[in-house]
Amino acid sequence: MEYILAKKTPGTCVFCTYAASEPERFASDLVLVSDERAFVVLNRYPFAAGHLLVIPKVHVADLSDLDDATHDALFRLTREVVKRLRRAVGAQGINVGMNLGEAAGAGIAEHLHVHVVPRWAGDTNFMPVVADVRVMPQHLEATYRHLQPHFADLPGAHAALP
Repeated sequence: MEYILAKKTPGTCVFCTYAASEPERFASDLVLVSDERAFVVLNRYPFAAGHLLVIPKVHVADLSDLDDATHDALFRLTREVVKRLRRAVGAQGINVGMNLGEAAGAGIAEHLHVHVVPRWAGDTNFMPVVADVRVMPQHLEATYRHLQPHFADLPGAHAALP
C-alpha cells in the first residue's frame, strides 16, 4: 500500500528511477542485483511470492531497440535468476515472459522487462478467477530477505534489508 499510495511524478519511469538510484537505496527498493546493463527487482504487484523482474537499464519499449550487448546481458541475467530462484524457493516450475506493449498486458509498457515467476503444482486457486484477488503468503520484505543470500555472490548484488 505504501507504494500504491505514494506520490508519483508524472512522466517518470519507476524502472529508470530504480536504475539511477544510489546503491544504499537498492535494499529498500527491493533491488537484488544491479550490474552495468540490467537489474533484478521484486515485483511490487506479484503473481506469486518470489515474482522477480529483470530489467535493462536503458529505457526502451521493444526488444529490437536493445543493442546486442544489453540484450545479451539481460538474458544472461534472466538465466541466472531462473536458476537461483528455483533453488531459493524450491519452485517446481518457472514462468519467464515479457508483455511487449499495453495491448499485450504490459503494466509499464514504455520500459521492457522480463517476468520470472516461480510456480508450484496447485499454486492457483479460485481467488484470482472469481474475485480478481491475489493472496500472497509472504510480505515483500520477507521475500527479499529470503532471496538475497541466493543472489549475494553475483556482481552488483546488494545487501539485505536492515
